[in-house]
Amino acid sequence: MSLIGKDTKDININEKIRVKEVRLIDENGKQLGIVPTIDAIRMAREQELDLVEVSPKTVPPVCKIMDYGKYKYQLAKKAAEAKKKQTVIQIKEMKLGLKIDEHDLGFKIKHIREFLDDGAKVKVIVMFKGREMLHVDMGKKLAQKIIDSVKDVGTLEQDQKFDGRNIVMIFAPL
Repeated sequence: MSLIGKDTKDININEKIRVKEVRLIDENGKQLGIVPTIDAIRMAREQELDLVEVSPKTVPPVCKIMDYGKYKYQLAKKAAEAKKKQTVIQIKEMKLGLKIDEHDLGFKIKHIREFLDDGAKVKVIVMFKGREMLHVDMGKKLAQKIIDSVKDVGTLEQDQKFDGRNIVMIFAPL
């Protein structure tokens, strides 16, 4: 029985346990049966350990004799280890206008490809300014050109979608 995933503030120990009887487990994991709470606390104190409520919802609650300080340290260590192992996916953003030059477009596509190779997601935004909204078809052609040039390093996760005055699409690495 472990309390992994529980917040240590919610755990009752020693005198905070407010029931008459508890189902007691010693520090080796051996069940000692149902014992009055006062006796269980006394047994824990004799061994210079703490009485920790492991399962408060059962009747009677399950309590274990353990070193609470050591237990809290192990929980913190496990949480730090889990945090270290988690991967954070970055979303890079690339904005381009409708009147972008061919060379500049090539440069932006090169950066998009690098981001995808590094394992980041890329959000590409084709922006329309002023009267450019009359030429939505040109924006869609530009977006399609980008899709065609990065399809070997990334997949289109979110297809071309209008968001206000912008065409937005998201690429994920292969």
